[in-house]
Amino acid sequence: MASDLAAPKTKSALATPSAKTLRLSKTATFEAAHYMDYKPEGHPYKHVHGHSFRIEITVAGVVVPGEEWVQDFGDITTALEAVAARLDHKLLNEIPGLEVPTLERLCLWIAAALKPSLPNLAGVEVSRPSLGERVFLEL
Repeated sequence: MASDLAAPKTKSALATPSAKTLRLSKTATFEAAHYMDYKPEGHPYKHVHGHSFRIEITVAGVVVPGEEWVQDFGDITTALEAVAARLDHKLLNEIPGLEVPTLERLCLWIAAALKPSLPNLAGVEVSRPSLGERVFLEL
């Protein structure tokens, strides 16, 4: 049985992963607050308010020979959860680089935070599901 896993056999060219780029995705959620102090008085975003956020990241690459996967999902999970923990239950405005915490800037910040540990990072999506809003960054 172990030898079957080490050397998979298939007659289907579609099931043979060599030289095919595959995309792996993983999600995480966090809760955070923010405000937009540059908005005029009376604007609903001017004062502190919070959201539930969802991050979805995509890693792309070819299957590593001998590993039989593009990247270990455990490594992806570790990197993603570490970034989500840095944001969870925080006031985003107080995090360096997120002083103006728009969804766009948050997406760029998350990508920059993940790239060192996930060099095959291909995309980052940040959303506020309850509002139906999302931003996607393709790398």
